[in-house]
Amino acid sequence: MSAGSEQHRHDQPAVPVLEEQRLGEILGAVPERAHWRYHPRRVGLVWRSRAFRAGAVIVTLAICGLLILALVREETGTEGFLVGLGLAVLPVPLLMAAFRWLDRVEPAPWRNLLFAFAWGSCAAALVAIVANSFATYWIANLSADPAGADTLGATVVAPIVEESAKGAAVLMLFLFRRREFNGIVDGIVAAGFTATGFAFSENILYLGNAFGEDRQLGTVGIVSLTVGTFFVRIVLSPFAHPVFTALTGIGFGLAAASRAGGRRRRVGRIALPLLGLLLAMGMHALWNSSATWGPYGFYLVYGAAMMPAFGLLTWLAIWSRGRELRTLAAEFPAYAMAGWLTPAEPLALASMRARGMARDLARHWHGTSDRSRGRAAARAVAEYESFATSLAALRRDARRGVVGGDFAAREQELLHHLWERRDVAAPALSHAARSVFRPAVRRPVPRPYGPGAHAAHGAHARGYAPPSPYPPRQQPWPAATGAQGASPPTPYGQGTVPPGGAGQQALPAEPQQPPPHRRYGGHNPYLQPPQ
Repeated sequence: MSAGSEQHRHDQPAVPVLEEQRLGEILGAVPERAHWRYHPRRVGLVWRSRAFRAGAVIVTLAICGLLILALVREETGTEGFLVGLGLAVLPVPLLMAAFRWLDRVEPAPWRNLLFAFAWGSCAAALVAIVANSFATYWIANLSADPAGADTLGATVVAPIVEESAKGAAVLMLFLFRRREFNGIVDGIVAAGFTATGFAFSENILYLGNAFGEDRQLGTVGIVSLTVGTFFVRIVLSPFAHPVFTALTGIGFGLAAASRAGGRRRRVGRIALPLLGLLLAMGMHALWNSSATWGPYGFYLVYGAAMMPAFGLLTWLAIWSRGRELRTLAAEFPAYAMAGWLTPAEPLALASMRARGMARDLARHWHGTSDRSRGRAAARAVAEYESFATSLAALRRDARRGVVGGDFAAREQELLHHLWERRDVAAPALSHAARSVFRPAVRRPVPRPYGPGAHAAHGAHARGYAPPSPYPPRQQPWPAATGAQGASPPTPYGQGTVPPGGAGQQALPAEPQQPPPHRRYGGHNPYLQPPQ
């Protein structure tokens, strides 16, 4: 070793030797936090913040919304913009209510649906207006045929641009909200909200332009262009854009529900959404091209393509919802065997009719004397049904192998929520299940007495009357929630017989302690994760 390197080594400061007896002396020399000269640098933690991401999305959509409003107002004028806005908003609540009704089994969070609507009405509409205008202008300059450029832009460019822009919202929900995106129904609902928002912004533009032309031509009344545009876009075809984009949503829904493993699953997750997007573009192009097929082209496409497609998609959505409900209901018997559900509850939770009947039964149990208590009981039953559905979906996902390591914690949390509402929900669901599924028990009608009574009684003397599915009114209803005040003991304890008579099968004993919640830690002793 040279003398220079030896001298350099001796010039370096000595590193404190970690000795247990001197640890307190060394660390005790560190100043207080207020006098620190160095602070930890948070690298990359800003984007990981949920608040920052949500704020960035909201700001981006707000900027897109302001830009689209400015562009539409500039093209239609202030009066045209206000008229178009007032008319375009009419079908929006109906379409949103229809898609929300379709999503009753396992409802998606409102934040996802509002994001989809905002993306369609702001971001997708802005992209479509800018891209369509630029493409049409470019084609017109190349071909020197403005009329042909408009036709090509409407039949080729617009379907590609608009369906891609709308499909981006479904793609983002598919990628970043995977737990709430499980099947065809989720894809249709997300696509429907996105397309409803897009159609809302587009209708403002078309109706505003029609009103402006009517003002220039002096046309009023039923023959005006505004009335005709309103009739075609709002009355006849408010579902046009939702039908197009629903094809993309079905592709993503099939990809989400695919059970294929390995390479087949990876290929399906890419190919199915692309196929749905191509079908959406083709359907959109067919619809736009109807304007070039003569005076009856629109009615031909409307009757031969749009209405059958609308009916087929409606049937598919309702069938998929029923299939989803039956799939989830297959998971309930495991919890009934473990004592968390009564034997009748899986049947009630598998039927939308029984679910609604249970809520109505809870709401009207006290009659009109205590409306607030009835509303609280109905709300508790609705929450119980929602948590039970989430529990079945969690177990279904665990069987498919798409649940992370927090399965036990999430299951315990859901069981905890069910336990808190069981005193209210279990009797209502059990009575609803017996009312909907149990065959009518034949009970002989008392035979009339006296001469000629049989002839007077007619067929009623030989008939049977089913018993009332509702329990006697004098039976007290438990408290609305188990957490508020003292509530009567649950009727489903050890060795008890459910309401309806001694002929019913005794229900299994239920755990005497609430399920362990994830905040308390511990292991769930009552139900193991699926193997």
